[in-house]
Amino acid sequence: MLGRVTHRGICSTQRREMRNKVPELQKLFQENNDVPIHLKGGPKDVMLYSTTMSVSIVVYSK
Repeated sequence: MLGRVTHRGICSTQRREMRNKVPELQKLFQENNDVPIHLKGGPKDVMLYSTTMSVSIVVYSK
C-alpha cells in the first residue's frame, strides 16, 4: 500500500502549477513605510512578535 502511495506521489503525470511569489514578497519587504521588517509579514508576524515579547517579559521577570 505504501509503495503505491509513494510511487503515485513521485511519478504523477499531473503537474501542479507553481507561482513564483518572490518578486511580490520583495516589493512588500522593500517598501519604506516605517514598519519594522519583523512585522511586515502581516498579522501572523504581529502575533508571533507579541507572543515572543510577552513570554520573554514573563520569563525575565521571575
